[in-house]
Amino acid sequence: MATGQDTLWEKFIQPLFGFLIDREALKELSDSIDWETESDRLKNPDLIYPEYYKSQNFHGIKGGYLNSSAAVTYDPITKHALPPNENWNREAVIKAVTGNPLKIIDLGCGTGSTTIMLKQAFPNAEVVGLDLSPQMLVMAEYKTQLERLNVQWLHGLAEATSFDDSEFDLVTASLLFHETPTAISQAVLKEGFRLLKPGGQVIILDGHQKTLRNTTWLTDIFEEPYIEEYAKGSVDAWLGKAGFTQVLTEDVWWTNQLSTGVKSISNL
Repeated sequence: MATGQDTLWEKFIQPLFGFLIDREALKELSDSIDWETESDRLKNPDLIYPEYYKSQNFHGIKGGYLNSSAAVTYDPITKHALPPNENWNREAVIKAVTGNPLKIIDLGCGTGSTTIMLKQAFPNAEVVGLDLSPQMLVMAEYKTQLERLNVQWLHGLAEATSFDDSEFDLVTASLLFHETPTAISQAVLKEGFRLLKPGGQVIILDGHQKTLRNTTWLTDIFEEPYIEEYAKGSVDAWLGKAGFTQVLTEDVWWTNQLSTGVKSISNL
């Protein structure tokens, strides 16, 4: 992965997004939030940030997601970075849901875009969004207040939650695995398997691994520290290793993929 000065991100993507994004509106939004107070309110005081997370910059932002700048800019950047349309990609998660889940957890929820869509699609479900960044959770909560939705936002590790075994009907993770080392991605799936009730479903939306392997310039653009490692792997294989059956991965346009699996009763 290219790092430092003169990356494609700094030379092309940042200036392009700077043209597309209303910086004054973002500043007004950021200034309207007491980030320290709100982050502290949502923060788990006992959580110790893992080295893979706190030591890296993501998307060219110093300090990664542990700052308000990342939280404010994530949505407008992602809006333009997920062709052909961000909502079209995230709606693939909703369309893949089987049955009518009553308890859902969205791991690595970020600013809650997919989490909110899940709550809107399944209004009677108890929906939980979990993320390592309290700042991202502040933005997620802000968005749910605007939509007048009831979602539980939790600060925690996707690979080691505090929930009981077999507590959820549906586990999702959107655009998480390309931002974690392979060992952590596998640990998240193992945790997801533990959290699911027998017959429960897991849905993973992320970058298209085959495309990323064949278009290495994409890994340079977005300055993702683990994306090359992710591209070399197989979410299908990781799901199988975690114990899931009925594993299937489908294309979501050419840049993303959607992987699903089931916690079969016969696996228990």
